[in-house]
Amino acid sequence: MKKFFSDFKAFIMKGNIIDMAVGVVIGGAFGKIVTSLVNDIITPLISILTGKVLLTDLKWVIKEAILDEAGEILQKEVALTYGNFIQAIIDFLIIALSIFVVLRIMVKAHNKLEALKKKEEEEAKVEEAPVAEPPKEDELAVLKEIRDMLKKDEK
Repeated sequence: MKKFFSDFKAFIMKGNIIDMAVGVVIGGAFGKIVTSLVNDIITPLISILTGKVLLTDLKWVIKEAILDEAGEILQKEVALTYGNFIQAIIDFLIIALSIFVVLRIMVKAHNKLEALKKKEEEEAKVEEAPVAEPPKEDELAVLKEIRDMLKKDEK
């Protein structure tokens, strides 16, 4: 049992698990922000276009509610609340768009960083490349003689 807990502790303390936990917490908070954006800003604007009806109020009543003489509900209505579904789709699209924009920015930044690293490596290789020493006077004279002899042999 002691090994089980030590293995579990090692698993929990891995960097990836902690990063994932932070991501889940931030994702939950981000979800609340997006839900508020949709509920409090976008939905009222859409409701103006749909005749001042909130999206969450849009529904198709399949069976009316049954009321008693006092107006109390005896049996709730059966309805398809497609407005909630539309609102969930809008939430999803905003979250997907936000994630896409963030990932796109991160990929572009990563590509620029990689290109910069590659350029620095190439510059370092150029600086490290040994420069060929010019031949000494004696070697130069010998090479010229060999060239002249080769020219004579060709004629």
